Amino acid sequence: MKFTCRFPTPSLLMTFLTLSTLAACSGGSENADNHPSTTAGDYNLTLSMSEYMAHVLEPTADELWGSAGWINDKFEGYYELYPTDDEGWQRVENFSAMIVEAGNTLLLPGRVQEGPWSTYAQALSDVGLRAMQASETQNEEDFFQAGAQIYSVCTACHQAYNPDIVSRF
Repeated sequence: MKFTCRFPTPSLLMTFLTLSTLAACSGGSENADNHPSTTAGDYNLTLSMSEYMAHVLEPTADELWGSAGWINDKFEGYYELYPTDDEGWQRVENFSAMIVEAGNTLLLPGRVQEGPWSTYAQALSDVGLRAMQASETQNEEDFFQAGAQIYSVCTACHQAYNPDIVSRF
């Protein structure tokens, strides 16, 4: 018997994010018109929203979620996922900074969606900063809580932009 107390599996989260962003990615070019001082042409938006999630945001979040919590496995016993040295904490601090910037990237003209999109993107950046601060101080509990908050922001955004995805899991 295996007991796990950690964030969702990377494959579950990847599926969750990818499916939700498919619904959210339509209409991106129309949103550039909502920003008269800056056009989408000023930014390289080559990646679709689903590609952005799959290649940028999901792997970054997965690195954080795989570095917090603990596992109690029947075969391997109890072990923690937290970094064990300064280099490991620096690594998760770097990934936390990427979460901050991922939230900012979601606010680029041409990516912004109608509705609460900007609120979720800003919240993602804010909790990324909390994860950075927890990494700097090597505070396991604060780092775990920041990861949980990142998951909550992602889940809320998915519910807003693809409510059907919630019933699949």
